[in-house]
Amino acid sequence: MELSIDKLVYGGDGLARLPADEKGRGKTVFLPYVLPGERVDATLMQNRSGFARARLNKVVTASPDRVEPKCGYFGRCGGCQYEHASYSAQGRFKVEILRETLRRTAKLELACEIELHVGEPWHYRNRTRMRVLHAPSFALGYFRADSHELLAVERCPISSPLVNRGIAMVWEQGRASKVPSSVHGVQFFANQDDSTLLAELFVRPQSGGAEVGVFAQTLLAELDAITGVVIFATSPFEDESRQKAPLSSAHDERSTVVGNRSLTYRAAGRDYRVSGGSFFQTNRFLVDELVEVATAGAAGQIALDLYAGVGLFTVPLAAKFDEVVAVETSPHAVADLQYNVGGNVKAVRATTEAFLEKQAAQIKADFVLLDPPRAGLGEKAAAALCRTSAGMVTLVSCDPATLSRDLRLLLESGFKVAKAHLFDLFPQTAHMETVLQLVR
Repeated sequence: MELSIDKLVYGGDGLARLPADEKGRGKTVFLPYVLPGERVDATLMQNRSGFARARLNKVVTASPDRVEPKCGYFGRCGGCQYEHASYSAQGRFKVEILRETLRRTAKLELACEIELHVGEPWHYRNRTRMRVLHAPSFALGYFRADSHELLAVERCPISSPLVNRGIAMVWEQGRASKVPSSVHGVQFFANQDDSTLLAELFVRPQSGGAEVGVFAQTLLAELDAITGVVIFATSPFEDESRQKAPLSSAHDERSTVVGNRSLTYRAAGRDYRVSGGSFFQTNRFLVDELVEVATAGAAGQIALDLYAGVGLFTVPLAAKFDEVVAVETSPHAVADLQYNVGGNVKAVRATTEAFLEKQAAQIKADFVLLDPPRAGLGEKAAAALCRTSAGMVTLVSCDPATLSRDLRLLLESGFKVAKAHLFDLFPQTAHMETVLQLVR
């Protein structure tokens, strides 16, 4: 059938409609790799009671925003959704999606403009994690689009040049049968100028310890930029999409280190220690601007930095406040946080929800900064945040859906959105980073 694409929705799909029937307006159809205003030939793949899904066959009438994808894996790899759109159009689409998501879920009609912050559209990622398969032959790659099957990938154009050198080296070792069969995942993390690389290996517990150590030594020897290899013993789930990296875990996974456990990352004029298993922002071109915007206008006696990580926002806040309380649950990140901050920062290892419910009411904070994971704050933490004394809150979010859900509770408690920023930290993908400044 032929379909006309009305708009893009969060996640990367285009939205079209089936012809109207006796029940009224036609059913909504979602399909990937299309652009607003296009007329496309598509095949219906799923037809459910409330919506349908389709597969793109060919573009009949193309949008002027359509470009030729630069990556040969695009359309098969699940990592990118927007390579067929010009970079200027990607930003425009994301602003529209954010505004509509806030309108629909948070019931918020923004009174201010959404300021868009863009950077380099390629080679921006300082971190990538890839899966490893050993049978029927060695393969290193990402999930295929809409599946949990491995797509073998030898080069990733959104990852930094040094990360790509790491990927190429693992492929070389794999083809030579030098990657131990116990290794089921590899992660590379590069510093700000792409000169130093930290590698992480994810291995099945109680298997091949000696040979994994030899492989780690080989990585150090084959690529001088690698200064350390951190080995985590993890058990892949049968459904490997559920496997969490250490940086998203509150548990202290067992690890072995060959070389250095951490690297130094310079951001916003400051040096941060970032260890294997610790989270850090992945866009190497926009992190300084993100820090500047997220902490702008904040000053006073006490600030809370929730989901603090290694202290990316904590350190600049400490220069503006008499005291900063930084809360983080990951043991890996907390150790780095304590190393990175100064004497006027109190680092607390706790979940944000537990901390807010037990202590926030006693701490008379002037300002709160939150940078939660994709799951967002949640109802309990959002409600507890509303009970704090803070007159200004900056909310950094990587998911507009959970942001809108949490924001609705904050708006009901009296907060208003004073400024809105969208950082395109993830070009070529449907992901976006939002920074909202709330006041009451």
